[in-house]
Amino acid sequence: MVDPPRRTLRLEAPRSWQTLNLAELWAYRELLFFFVWRDVKVRYKQTVLGALWAIIQPLTTTFAFALLFGRLGGMARHVDGPYALHVFAGMLPWTFFANAVTLAANSLVGSGHLISKVYFPRLLVPLAAIASGLLDFAIAFVGLLVMMAVYGVAPSASMLAAPLFVAGTIAAAAGTGILFAALVVTFRDVRYIITFALQLWLFASPVLYPLDMIPARWRLLYAVNPMAGLVAGFRASVVGGPAPADVILVSSASAAVLLLAAVRYFVQVERRFADVI
Repeated sequence: MVDPPRRTLRLEAPRSWQTLNLAELWAYRELLFFFVWRDVKVRYKQTVLGALWAIIQPLTTTFAFALLFGRLGGMARHVDGPYALHVFAGMLPWTFFANAVTLAANSLVGSGHLISKVYFPRLLVPLAAIASGLLDFAIAFVGLLVMMAVYGVAPSASMLAAPLFVAGTIAAAAGTGILFAALVVTFRDVRYIITFALQLWLFASPVLYPLDMIPARWRLLYAVNPMAGLVAGFRASVVGGPAPADVILVSSASAAVLLLAAVRYFVQVERRFADVI
């Protein structure tokens, strides 16, 4: 008897972002949901306060900044309304962004036991790390509504635009997190740069100060920072105030370019992940 010919199936990563297999990502959507659920359970496992940490982190940071920058630094004079509410409304998208970038950057290394043994789209790992932070954001948003009630600030129709800025923040976090995730696999010392970079990025974004403090001639250059327009737009949509359309457009475009560039780099180097992780 003659043995039937054997066929070999070879799995390779795509060679550019243009050949990113979106259909394959959709086919693995249940695995994405599993990764998100896993990350959420690990985060709150054996914790005393559980989901309350989603409010405690931005709230304690807000009151520390309100004391140091608002009262002692005189920053409150440049803000219309309560300075603490101003900072907390900016801390919500920023905290989500910073946590998502940190988690996504270390996600591939933390899942090395899976990447080296089982095939699945590697992009799912940092995406799941980013998506898991949406639960914390939703909990913290409830805290923002409570703070608005305490300060007597009523929600307005402009709050309907808040999901657009949340989507932009997700895109900015995905672009930055995916890029760092790919870099950390090859260059492990990049993870030490992330904390320092995010600290500088915080002060380069209008979280502690209003966007009006940036001189008009530098504002569009400042808006290249994707979090500049997204933080300002989110704050304006939730607690009120003028929405800088030009800054928002530039920052949104910057976030989109960052995401496309990050995905392109990721799919170009992901074929080496299993060998070097």
